[in-house]
Amino acid sequence: MPQNRPFPRICVALGLPDVATLLDHARREAEAGETFLEFRLDYLERPSEGPGAILSFQKEFPGCIVLATCRRHQNRGKFNGSIEEQLDLLEGAVAAGAQAVDIEIETAEAAAERLSQFHRRAKVVVSYHNYESTPPMDTVLSRVTRVPADAYKVVTTARKPSDNLRVLAAARALPRHCLVVLAMGEMGFPTRVLSPVYGGVYTYAAPMCSEGTAAGQVSARHLRRIFHVEKLRKATKIYGVIADPIRHSISPAVHNRAFQSRRADAVYLPFLVSPPQLRDFFSTAERLPLAGFSVTIPHKQKVLRYLDAVDPLARRIGAVNTVWRKAGKWRGANTDVAGVTGPLSRHLSLRNASVLVAGNGGAARGAAFALGDAGAKVTLVGRNGDRVRSLAKVCGADALPREQLHTRHFDAVVHATPLGMFPHVNGCFFEGEIPADVVFDLVYNPAETELLRRAREQGKAVIPGLDMFIEQAVRQFEIWTGQTAPRAAMLKAAQEALEHKC
Repeated sequence: MPQNRPFPRICVALGLPDVATLLDHARREAEAGETFLEFRLDYLERPSEGPGAILSFQKEFPGCIVLATCRRHQNRGKFNGSIEEQLDLLEGAVAAGAQAVDIEIETAEAAAERLSQFHRRAKVVVSYHNYESTPPMDTVLSRVTRVPADAYKVVTTARKPSDNLRVLAAARALPRHCLVVLAMGEMGFPTRVLSPVYGGVYTYAAPMCSEGTAAGQVSARHLRRIFHVEKLRKATKIYGVIADPIRHSISPAVHNRAFQSRRADAVYLPFLVSPPQLRDFFSTAERLPLAGFSVTIPHKQKVLRYLDAVDPLARRIGAVNTVWRKAGKWRGANTDVAGVTGPLSRHLSLRNASVLVAGNGGAARGAAFALGDAGAKVTLVGRNGDRVRSLAKVCGADALPREQLHTRHFDAVVHATPLGMFPHVNGCFFEGEIPADVVFDLVYNPAETELLRRAREQGKAVIPGLDMFIEQAVRQFEIWTGQTAPRAAMLKAAQEALEHKC
């Protein structure tokens, strides 16, 4: 491979147990248009067969770049041989047509003289991995760059939101070097999208319909179709959603489709933020910088303490689901209100309607205040009686002990707890008969929750959580951009995301 040939922006990492499966996945990726593939020889049950697989693949797809890797088990790889045997395999891979090799820093430091032999025939990527944390990046960069190489890869593990920022900043720290910087794990996912924007040479992706070789990898198709990773630039505005858990969220698929439909230069990312890390996240958000973000479980109430200005209704509710930055200040609003009243009012007149709200968190607060303002007679129920009574007092609703549910019947019930949410899809707040004619479940993933399934069986009218989700997402988009939201495109994206297609 000519030394000046650039790496493509996405490298698909292929770690499969046998040559047949490896080649099958490699062909599938190449036929889908991927041109940069990593062959993990150490994943093969017989690593010695790796060079032959590369030779076969390169004959069939000569336009693809193959990066050969054979990481030793001492460095969290799967290869049990010595350093000499490792380098022998990589030399065989280069002879078979691999245009680049990834050699971990531990091997590179121990065999510097032999490493120099690769430079004449292939690009050398010297890599550093930390599977426990994100250490001081300047120390790591200083270590890896002592070894001559064509590119340097630094991969850490994100333990808090600010680790993402430190990893991304590393790409800017050494502009003279070709750097690949990533943070592993679900919390580190934003770096997989933003790394190339910050100066990283490329990012890694998992193969289609298969697990990747590191925590947090998603398919190249996902990176392109959802995040448009190859079109992002330094001027791109960054939005996102904060939650814990975050894996289930379809918000990135929906808002990115909305941005793309309106040709907005923006990207929307998932940010895993645990409750103790909210302050750390805001520090990260200011420096990244984020233009705005959605807020969901469990942060809707605690986020208020970090905001400079809050919409009066959101302040009264005591919960925020939409944040944006304007004139250097963080501002908050609650679009869940429209998400509840809009869909429900299409099934019954809210004035004087009796509505049971199940829950006592941020979503329940929003629903209770919204329905009360619309003239409904609101009753609250939940697993924590003290919190239910406290919320009922604040929003002017009645509190109903859970054990007395069977004694009452309502025009509608709004379910606002996480029960039934992916991945715990069998959960259901109600046992036996659901005490209402209309059942509105705010949980949207899965599309058909256990609650809605039972409601249909009992002949109730049902409102899926997707109706609420789209309504509030539309309002969020319009707050952030000042444009009319592409509602139809957003609904289609949500439906596609919930299908969980490979």
